Amino acid sequence: MENSYHGENRPTVVPIEKVKNETPDIRSIYAKVPKIANSVSPGQFIMVWVIGVDEVPMAVSGVMEDGTIKFTVEKVGEATTKLHELEKGDLIGFRGPHGNGFDLSGEKLLIVGGGCGMAPLNLTVERAVEKEKDVTVVISAATEEDLLFKSRMESLDVDLFLGTEDGSVGVEGLATDVLEKAMEKGDYDSCLVCGPEKMMFFVAEMVKDEDMSLQLSLNRYMKCGVGICGSCSLDPEGLRVCEEGPVFYYEEIEDSEFGDYTRDASGRKIDI
Repeated sequence: MENSYHGENRPTVVPIEKVKNETPDIRSIYAKVPKIANSVSPGQFIMVWVIGVDEVPMAVSGVMEDGTIKFTVEKVGEATTKLHELEKGDLIGFRGPHGNGFDLSGEKLLIVGGGCGMAPLNLTVERAVEKEKDVTVVISAATEEDLLFKSRMESLDVDLFLGTEDGSVGVEGLATDVLEKAMEKGDYDSCLVCGPEKMMFFVAEMVKDEDMSLQLSLNRYMKCGVGICGSCSLDPEGLRVCEEGPVFYYEEIEDSEFGDYTRDASGRKIDI
């Protein structure tokens, strides 16, 4: 009998159905993987096998009714550069979904995304709108052309606040400047955040004393993605981003390395 662990965690290899450039450095890749499409929750991740290069964690950014999923990737390293070179018909592997996603139980949701952090939040917003939640979305980026999923958010029934560092659209400044405007709207039940960790840290500091739950999606180096290797553990709490995360309530990680440093493949600390 086949070992159940290896059976469940063997990558499913399928051809790419479609690629779409979202911003100058971010693209979405579509593939038909019904097993993942039928079970993924917003904020969970998949391990993507870039054949011949590496296996890397990616957030699911969209799910279609025919079993197609999409993930959205920024070009930052060897594996992600290769993903930006792949085209329709090229083979790619998937396993998952893994980890814990966002809790959408509140009625008034404040969703804050920075840069490629809008990848998991795109699916999160779509599911929240389907559940008829009162949704406010904050998106920030360096320039207007870097605002990920801006047009998609504009097509949904949400209150949208935009901001850019260069002032090309929306509020000029950082995510916290845009968030300040959004918080003038009123009280929220829950705040869901994903983006560069420094941005998330300052957002957390800004809203932690408000009467709302605060959830953050962390990014860490992962080797296995299933809680075995420990490469994504948070010091000193020992929480594994792949198992207990990637979405955490702020009180779970407030006293951890969050906002201070991450680690590379060797485990060496890297200041954030």
